[in-house]
Amino acid sequence: MLPKVTVIGAGNVGGLTAARVVNASIADCILLDINKNLAIAKQFDIEDSNAILKSKSKIIGTDDYSLVKDSSIIVITAGFPRKPGMSREDLLKANSDVLSKIIANIKDKINEKTIVIAVTNPLDIMTYFLYNNLGLARERMFGMGGTLDSGRFINLIAKKTNKTSDLVEALVIGAHDNTMVPLTDDILVDNQKTEDDFESTSENTVKRGAEIVSYYGTGSAYFAPSAAVYRIIEAILGKKTIKTAASVYLDGEYSLNDLCIGVPVEINENGINKIIQIDLKDQLKEKFYNSAASVKANIEILNKITK
Repeated sequence: MLPKVTVIGAGNVGGLTAARVVNASIADCILLDINKNLAIAKQFDIEDSNAILKSKSKIIGTDDYSLVKDSSIIVITAGFPRKPGMSREDLLKANSDVLSKIIANIKDKINEKTIVIAVTNPLDIMTYFLYNNLGLARERMFGMGGTLDSGRFINLIAKKTNKTSDLVEALVIGAHDNTMVPLTDDILVDNQKTEDDFESTSENTVKRGAEIVSYYGTGSAYFAPSAAVYRIIEAILGKKTIKTAASVYLDGEYSLNDLCIGVPVEINENGINKIIQIDLKDQLKEKFYNSAASVKANIEILNKITK
């Protein structure tokens, strides 16, 4: 019997995450959305792809929260994107309202072994909101942002150095926004690239999401975000250990408390197995703490509007 993964939100990221999971035959999937027809449409489409790829997994598209029970992993992608003219406070209010309804519907269907992965933006703030309201241990309630950002950084380094991405190791920490902090510059140095190359590659990593949006015209990235979520799910269900970055609640690590932010972690079948503390160089350390200050400021806004 395969484990169950529930994906809440059947948009582009949620739908493709569900497809990756069931096409790979690593779990059965519940694809849940307030728009039941959208969830069912994607169920049928993914089922057809399963037949072509000879997958043994099953998928159900639904709006019925009772089906969430006994899920090994719950992925939350539901929420609104930030639209032109929408303030940061507007987005926090809109998506905290969405998550409040989800929390009310799933809280009695999770247990101490359930792992919840947040994808909804603004990611670090919404991860914090979920962590504070679901009651799970921090090892089992975290956000995926750093895995996506690190993948983008790896890709851009690989292109800069004419390598394939499998030969590149790099990491991005900090918030999943324009204050993120790309860390690894030794690959560029080893390839006789200049400091300017590192700075430009880091800057392009920070801007990558917005650049993709500009080409799409409407909507945002979903191939890479769903791949980031899938990599985490695959590690958990496959009982593998991977090192990546994720948004985790900090309780003294990096001298930070009461916030969720992207840090290096080790993920295994239990979720966050270890928060890896690394020594940051002066400039990177300053950028990281500036990013943490930005998250803290947003949490203060969140706390005011959700009282």
